[in-house]
Amino acid sequence: MLEHIQAQTVHARRGNLKNTFNYGVDFVLTDLGKTNAGLLSRNRFNLWSIWDRHHGGIRGEGNGVAWFKEVLDNRGFRTEGAQLLLLTQPSFLWFHFNPVSFWIALVDGAPRAFVAEVNNTFGQRHCYFCAHGDFRPIERGDTLIADKLMHVSPFQKIAGHYRFNFCLSETRVDIRISFENGDQGVLATLSGQRRPATSASLAWAAIRRPFGALRVLVLIHWQAAILSLKRAPFLKKQPAPSPLMTDSRNPGGAVE
Repeated sequence: MLEHIQAQTVHARRGNLKNTFNYGVDFVLTDLGKTNAGLLSRNRFNLWSIWDRHHGGIRGEGNGVAWFKEVLDNRGFRTEGAQLLLLTQPSFLWFHFNPVSFWIALVDGAPRAFVAEVNNTFGQRHCYFCAHGDFRPIERGDTLIADKLMHVSPFQKIAGHYRFNFCLSETRVDIRISFENGDQGVLATLSGQRRPATSASLAWAAIRRPFGALRVLVLIHWQAAILSLKRAPFLKKQPAPSPLMTDSRNPGGAVE
């Protein structure tokens, strides 16, 4: 399975200093099975690539889907019969950077658990495991909450929590992450249609949004420059959290 999600992402800052932006971004959704196809390869150089070392575990030392299966096994999730997927921005040529990827466990086509694999521009990673206590399907209106433990934006404190809303239907991906710290925070969304990945679609992505992940990193720094001009307080790099994974607390329930 290999799909190309030509998505839109929106970031909107909450609080007394407002800043909103949106841009197109290319993700792939794959079971990491038959991933070598045309212009995209797994663990091999290509125009677009997915490398196991970039996902599943310590940043740069990942074990791919084997890590996700171990995470699920340790939490009592029966992986037999489940479909384990990775939603990620692939590397472009030699360059890799991905603010967030998602490991997803599906049963009967419905998401039952996911891991948000969050990376910052300081070289750090923290993961957030989200699921209902009984691993029932995660519906569009469900909110899964996890305390924020990693320094992501230098303009936001390590405090508060994330509220995850996750929907993976047969035709679309719709993800909403709200960071909330009192009256401050950031709302981030990712949405797009699910379509088969083809050499034509991947070639068009390289033309329409050139340089892939490098472009994303440039856009991140551009928005940081805008916030600096708006005199947003800047926080220096903070220590990485330990352990690598945080589980969602009081999972379940509808959006308030």
